[in-house]
Amino acid sequence: MATRTPPPKVSVDDVLTELAALEDPKARAVNERRGNDIGVNLTKLRAIAKRLKTQHEFAAELWATADTQARLVALLISSPKKYTTTQLDSMLRETQVPKVHEWFVSYILKKHPQSETLRETWMHDADDVVASAGWALTSHAVAKDAGRLDLEALLDVIESQMQAAPDRLQWAMNECLANIGIHHPQHRTRALAIGERLEVLKDYPTPPNCTSPYAPEWIQAMVTRQEAAQKSTS
Repeated sequence: MATRTPPPKVSVDDVLTELAALEDPKARAVNERRGNDIGVNLTKLRAIAKRLKTQHEFAAELWATADTQARLVALLISSPKKYTTTQLDSMLRETQVPKVHEWFVSYILKKHPQSETLRETWMHDADDVVASAGWALTSHAVAKDAGRLDLEALLDVIESQMQAAPDRLQWAMNECLANIGIHHPQHRTRALAIGERLEVLKDYPTPPNCTSPYAPEWIQAMVTRQEAAQKSTS
């Protein structure tokens, strides 16, 4: 049986020094316009994490630095299932930087067995950063396993609250609306109507060949792709 190569032994200072050496002022300027204090190309940051491999305890040390780039590395080398629910809640409340929040939801919360227990509580949290994570997890459930969800009730909340919601929370609620319309044909007409009436993200600048985040356009584009895929396999 082949033995696994242990991860390299490095210190927190070693990682911070390596990240500093990769600093790209142009990349930082672009990222800061989106609220992210990141000056390292994310492909290069991922390479650092790949080299370090999974080191859960070391990840905690990197997270404790409060350095955004070190926290991104920490998320990539964590063992999601080892976090307690108390730790998850505490860490989530520290994810003010959009990219850290995005990766925390994607790489930790979506892989944690207790995230469903916390999802609905977080959705109703007064902190919009926390609430947006709850909605992101709900959106994920809508697409993957909606049997435990009341989709009509979700549409009621989206219809009454999304338009006035803070940006990050609004984005997460809008994604949930789109996923309901995309994955649940019986609710598609209402999802489209809500999107058309509220017009959330209707004017969002979308690059050519990319799907608009405006829910009606997003839903229609994805349904068209689904139908085309079904035709090609039939």
